[in-house]
Amino acid sequence: MAQRHHDLGTADVLGDSSAGDVLGAYLRAQATAFLRGLRLHEESGADAAEGVEAARAIRGAARRISGSLATYRPVTETGWADGLRTELTWLSATLADEHRYGSRLARLLDALHRLSGSPGVPAPRGAARGSLTVGSARAAALLERQLTLARTRAHSATLHALGSSRFHAVADAVAVLASEVPLDTVAAAGRTDQVLVPLSAQVADRLAVAAAELPLGRAGHPYNADALVDDESQDAPWHRVRTLLRVHRYAQEALGADVARLTTAGGALDRHRDAAEAAAASAQAARTPRIAPATAYALGVLHADQRHEVEAARFDFQRVWQRAETPVAT
Repeated sequence: MAQRHHDLGTADVLGDSSAGDVLGAYLRAQATAFLRGLRLHEESGADAAEGVEAARAIRGAARRISGSLATYRPVTETGWADGLRTELTWLSATLADEHRYGSRLARLLDALHRLSGSPGVPAPRGAARGSLTVGSARAAALLERQLTLARTRAHSATLHALGSSRFHAVADAVAVLASEVPLDTVAAAGRTDQVLVPLSAQVADRLAVAAAELPLGRAGHPYNADALVDDESQDAPWHRVRTLLRVHRYAQEALGADVARLTTAGGALDRHRDAAEAAAASAQAARTPRIAPATAYALGVLHADQRHEVEAARFDFQRVWQRAETPVAT
C-alpha cells in the first residue's frame, strides 16, 4: 500500500553524530544569535531601524530555541527545558506585538492607497466616484489612530519587559546556554538518526494530520470564495498549521536539512495570518460609532480586499504543500 505524507525536508542521517552533539551545537548557535541581537538592541539607541532589526533577531532566536526544546525535550534536562521554553515564549510574544501593529498599519494604509486609486473599484450606490478617495482618507486616519495607540502600548510593554528582572533572568539563562547545554546524558549519547530524527518525525506527523484537515481541494482553485468570510473559527486551523510548520522547520534546521520549501510554505501562511488580522482590524474600525458612511464604505472595501489576500495565501500554500507530498511505499 502507498501512503502520502508531507515530507518538506527530512534530514539526511548525520553519520555517527550523537544527538547531544547535534542538538547542542544548534542550541548554542541560537543562544549566540540571541545574545548578539540583544547587544545590537542595546546599542541601537534612537535608531529605530536598527532597533527593529535587533528585536527581530532576538525573536527569531528565541522561537528557534523554544521550538527545539519542545521537539527534542527528551534529550534535555526536562525541568530546565520546560522553564526556559515558557520564558522564551513569553518574551517572543511580547516583542512581536509592537512589530505586528506597525506592519498591520503599513499594510492597511498601502492597501487603501492602492484601492482608492483603482478605477476598477466602484463607488457606493448614489455617490460620486471620488467617494472612495474621501472615505479612504478618513479610514486611514481612523486606522492610524487606533493602531498607533495599540503600537504605543505594545512598545511600552516591550520596554517594561526588557527592563524587568524576568527578562534579565531569561538573558542569563540563554548566556549559560551559549556555552553549556543541559542534556539528558543517556538520550544525548544516542545516535542522531535513532534519537533526534524520530522526534522530528513526530512533529512532521502532527503537521501532516493538521494540514490534511484543511480544505486544500477548495484552496487549490483561485477565487473559490471560502476565505472571503471573516470567520475566526475558519482561520484558526490555518493558523495552527502555520505554528506546526514553523516548529517542524526549526526541528529540520537543527538536523541540518534543506528547509527552503518549508520556508516558502511558511511564508504563505505568514501572509495568511497578516491578511486575516488586517481584515479583522478593518472590521473593528468599521464598528466605530458615528463614522461617516463614506468611511464605513472604504473600510468595507478594505476588509474585502484583505480577505481576498487571505484566499490568495491559501492558494499559494496549497500549491507548495501539494508539490511536497511524496508517495511512500509500505
